[in-house]
Amino acid sequence: MKVVEILKKNYFLLISTFFFVYIAFNLLDGERGLFSYFEKKEIQNQQIQKKNNLTTELNDVEKKILLLTENIDLDYLEILYREKFFY
Repeated sequence: MKVVEILKKNYFLLISTFFFVYIAFNLLDGERGLFSYFEKKEIQNQQIQKKNNLTTELNDVEKKILLLTENIDLDYLEILYREKFFY
């Protein structure tokens, strides 16, 4: 009987405590929580770095392609052919 009286007396405190614990748990944990936010932020930074590396690599390849000539040197191709196939 004393327990019921104590609960009735501290009803607001008890409900407030459970409500606070519920809010704190959902704020920190879960798919949209604070810990998940920092994990997703780290993944985003890694993806941005990866994108920058790929963009740099693509630019390098495009520069190399622009340096290629339209004219084909048949003598040079013949030399390469002989070296490769031992003629």
